Amino acid sequence: MIKGHSLSKPFQNSLKIFTIMKSRGIWPNEFTFAPLLKSCSNLLDLQMGQGVHKEAISSRFESFSSIRIGIVELYESCGTMEDAMKVFDEMPHRDVIVWNLMIRGFCEIGDFEMGFRLFRQMSERSVVSWNVMISSLARKWTSRKNVVSWNAMISGLAFNRKGELGVDLFEEMLLKDVKSNDATFVGVLACCAHAGLVQQGLDLFASMTTMHQIEPKLEHYGSMVDLLGRSGCVKEVHDLICTMPMNLNATIWGALLSACRTHDNMELAESAVKELIDLEPWNSGNYVLLSNVYAERGKWDEVEKVRVLMMENRINKAPGQSMVR
Repeated sequence: MIKGHSLSKPFQNSLKIFTIMKSRGIWPNEFTFAPLLKSCSNLLDLQMGQGVHKEAISSRFESFSSIRIGIVELYESCGTMEDAMKVFDEMPHRDVIVWNLMIRGFCEIGDFEMGFRLFRQMSERSVVSWNVMISSLARKWTSRKNVVSWNAMISGLAFNRKGELGVDLFEEMLLKDVKSNDATFVGVLACCAHAGLVQQGLDLFASMTTMHQIEPKLEHYGSMVDLLGRSGCVKEVHDLICTMPMNLNATIWGALLSACRTHDNMELAESAVKELIDLEPWNSGNYVLLSNVYAERGKWDEVEKVRVLMMENRINKAPGQSMVR
């Protein structure tokens, strides 16, 4: 009864039933307090909620996860984030729900920095987490239209798999005469990669130097490798890599290798793994990958050569790795 009334108006009814329950000598249990706290949150009744919180403590049910989440939600709803933080800090296990409540609470009172700090601390982020952060940044962005705010919005949309919206936002940013920087292009190229916008990504990458006087860095090339590789443009990835003016790292060659294997280009895959071995001769995984690429192409003599090379270089295969025999 208490739970049912906590889910629909008038929320006061759940509190009235609780009062009747106590008057009849029926003691609450661990399932009683969470819906009561929910009712107080819905009513934005901080004083009543604090009373329920005290009863949960005196009944020794405060340590239950659902009740602690209810307490955090109460203080978050009422804007008393200092009290919410005290409860949050005492929680031994914090699931994504309570993290989202804390982020939303701090953003609602205008403390976007604290909200974003908590967001970055999360080990697991849900769609709700991203939506809370993006909508909060949007509010901040409207009042402080600097490039950092725009970049945060664009990057947030990329990683929330809303790439087309991120590209639209980038174009709006240019219309507002906000000067982009290299971080802006990391974000908008990531948007193109997640949304599969190949031609738009190529155009934006070219515009970095021609229109914005920004020299592409390794992370920009990495975004382009990701964009082209996801879309099956494996040869184009290789051509781009060959034109890169800086030293390549294992991440770039690994991305090419992944694209080659996904789209069945074993010739380029072989080239990519050899580059990985040159960069990381100590990494047994690279030798295993090369051996498997040769096996997939039926080059059994080459498979044996890789095995011999590993023995000569005293490279031990890591547990769980498989070389085709």
